Amino acid sequence: MSPVHVRAEPADFAESVLMPGDPRRATYIAENFFEDARLVTEERGMLGYTGTYKGREVSVQATGMGCPSAAIVTEELIELGAKNLLRVGTCGSYSRELRLGDLVVATAATPNDGTVASITQGLPYAPAAHFDIVHAAHHAAESAGRRTFVGPIVSSDLFYDPEDKPARLWGELGILAVEMEAAAIFTLAAMRGVRAGCLLTVSDTIAEEIVRISDENLRSAVDNMMALALDTLHALN
Repeated sequence: MSPVHVRAEPADFAESVLMPGDPRRATYIAENFFEDARLVTEERGMLGYTGTYKGREVSVQATGMGCPSAAIVTEELIELGAKNLLRVGTCGSYSRELRLGDLVVATAATPNDGTVASITQGLPYAPAAHFDIVHAAHHAAESAGRRTFVGPIVSSDLFYDPEDKPARLWGELGILAVEMEAAAIFTLAAMRGVRAGCLLTVSDTIAEEIVRISDENLRSAVDNMMALALDTLHALN
């Protein structure tokens, strides 16, 4: 029987899966980066596709926004046989060194959310990316000459954060950026014995003043990130 939300069968998904939040981004990836892409699930509008990249089968599955939704999708992708999960998305920068369009390879994701605490039953836990994916992503970015930062991020429940100066709070702890899904993905991947990672494009700078990237520059930076993400998955054994 197929899972409740990712309505598919094990043969429908590759072992390596890109995980954007936006269903439209999943469609864009499939149409522009995959060969022979086919839609494999569309339950609740959470679109998933499978195709090939450089001769290897690969999939993309939308997660929706936030750790609760990402946790559901992660559990069900693993149930369907996924072994390598790579979140791809955008982030707000907390580090003053980051510029709009920069690439972040996450090494860990502080869970500033309720989902991970529920999963771990309140135990302190540090969700980390799998070294194999971090290593492959850094190598791919370095080979491409992409301006890249490797380090910790924070996963937040809130897009509109009431904290007066979150960038100062987190930036002083060495956190590079904020997003909303990676901590849950990392946690469940570690529990289930699969590999997970996260690549992010800086879409907003928050450290000093809030500045949003232009649509054109965002599209170009995300396209570059998608190619690197696919090369990362392709490099895994």
